[in-house]
Order: sequence, then structure tokens, then C-alpha cells
Amino acid sequence: MKGVKPLILAGIVAASAAVHANDLEKVIDKSSEINKSAAQSQTKIDKIADSMQGRLQQFKTLNKEIDGLTVYNAQLTKQLNNQIEEMESLNLSMDQVSIIERQITPLMLRMIEGLGQFVALDVPFLQEERTKRISSLNAMMDRADINSSEKFRRVLEAYQVEVDYGRTIEAYTSLLTVDGKEREVDFLRIGRLELIYLTRDGKQAGSWDEETKSFVTLPDSTISQINKGLRIARKQLAPDMLTLPVHAAE
Repeated sequence: MKGVKPLILAGIVAASAAVHANDLEKVIDKSSEINKSAAQSQTKIDKIADSMQGRLQQFKTLNKEIDGLTVYNAQLTKQLNNQIEEMESLNLSMDQVSIIERQITPLMLRMIEGLGQFVALDVPFLQEERTKRISSLNAMMDRADINSSEKFRRVLEAYQVEVDYGRTIEAYTSLLTVDGKEREVDFLRIGRLELIYLTRDGKQAGSWDEETKSFVTLPDSTISQINKGLRIARKQLAPDMLTLPVHAAE
């Protein structure tokens, strides 16, 4: 009986060791499963963290873009408002131009009429050229293909031509009735002060008398000075003093 008890005790210890070994294996297996699950969970957490970091960066980028667009839109709004103001100003200007255009047309007609009257009453030099200019202006006023600004420019240009006549010297050839016969003569115009003619043969001269509204004969002694004046006007001689009679109106 003494030999049986140790055997029983050894069996109990062995059985207990076997039980503990099985439990330890189970614990180890369970621990491995937990570690594996934890690793998987950490991987998911890392992915989520990376995703959140990317979204945060995207959010910051979008915020910057929104700030930039806000500034850009504010600038566009200012430009748009300025353009609207300019359009309103242009519309107002166009309305004013229409009013001015309605007013300037009668003014131009009066200016052309006045210019025609002036030419008719003026010293009778270049009559055909000046009369043709007036007729051209009148015809221009009836044309729809020429705008008002161009018409006004041409009217002012005609006035400027007439102004220039008063401060220039000129020689030209034309026809004139002398002693009842139409003859070709050389005219010498000295501003509007004097209009003198000399027949092409150089034997007869005369000047415009504003008082009688006709040409009067000049003495032969003036012919040399008239010839000199003609040559100066044609730039064949240098400017020089001339001694000529004056019949201009007072």
C-alpha cells in the first residue's frame, strides 16, 4: 500500500501539469489572436489617421482657395461696378451727343450761309474756287454718309482757308473783262488789302476799288512794282518792299 500512494500522487501531478499545459497553450493562442487583432486594429487606425490628415490638408487648401476667391470676387465686383458707372456715363454722353448733334447742324448751316455772304461781299479774288467751296459744303450737309464731326471739321477748314487769305500774298492767272473785252490777266493778291491785275502783255494794270466795287486803271508807273510783286508771290524773288496804290475800304 505504501508503494501505491506515490504513484497516485505522481499521476495527479502529471494530470495537473497536463491541464496547466493545455490552459497555457490556450492562453498563448488567445494572446496571439489578441495581438493579431490589435495589429489589424492599429493598421485600421493608421489608415484612418492618414485619411484624416489628408482631409485636413485638403480642407486647409480649400480654405486658402476660398479666401483667394473671396478677394478675387471682391475685386471683380469693384470692376463690374466701375464698368456699370462707365456705361451709364457713356449712355449719358451719347444722349448729350445727340442733343449737340441736333443743335450743331443748324449752326453749321448758318456758318456756311454766312461764309457765302462774306465771299460775295469780299474782294473778288479766286471767285470760282471760293464759290465752288461753298457749294461743296452745302452739298455735304445733305449727305448721310458723312458724320457731323467730319462736317463740322470741313466747315472750320473752309473758315481757316478764308482767314489765311488775309495774311498771304498770291499770284494767279484768270480771265477779266477789261475795256469791254475778256482778257487773260495775272492777278496779284496782297492779303485782303489789295487785288491788282496786269494784262499778259504787261501794258495795262488796275486794282480793285472797294468803294466803287470795280477795277480801276492804274498808272503805267506802277507796272514795274506790280511785276516785282508777282515775282515775289511766285517765289521767284526774295520778299522785298513794294510801292503800290491802295484802294482797300476804310
